[in-house]
Amino acid sequence: MKKKAWISLLAIVMALILLMGFLFALGNLKQGYAREGRQQLEDALRRAAVACYAAEGIYPPTLDYLVEHYGVQINEERYTVFYEVFADNLMPEITVLEKES
Repeated sequence: MKKKAWISLLAIVMALILLMGFLFALGNLKQGYAREGRQQLEDALRRAAVACYAAEGIYPPTLDYLVEHYGVQINEERYTVFYEVFADNLMPEITVLEKES
């Protein structure tokens, strides 16, 4: 009888370990998607800024100009974008941060 109790206990412990591993992997996957989304937005903003420079000879003066004229969409509930312009002929500093959920 004791042997069956140990086997049952061992099975429960193994199931819990597997469940914890699955939840940990799921959490890592979610973090990876969040990083990827932030990076894709930052890359899209940089590409649009370069396209503006190629078409107009200057980098976009503001983030709003970039969004309005080059169709970049920003989920403002999810991301904060810092867009700093130094000069018309220098690539702006673009930083995208994910807001806390």
